[in-house]
Amino acid sequence: MISSERWRKSSYSGGESPQGECLEVADGYAHVPVRDSKNPQGPALAFAAPAWTSFIAALKGGDLS
Repeated sequence: MISSERWRKSSYSGGESPQGECLEVADGYAHVPVRDSKNPQGPALAFAAPAWTSFIAALKGGDLS
């Protein structure tokens, strides 16, 4: 279980949109846990750090439009 203090809202989340599109990540783990902030008690996905880094680079580069 990941403590609630470890979760932070991703800077790529939808902000305060009506749909509440928010992605949260937790730092400090070998894998990068990711969850939907609308369902904090729900499941989290864990990505290998290199895969997460590649995903973020693709977002920043506009490769996932």
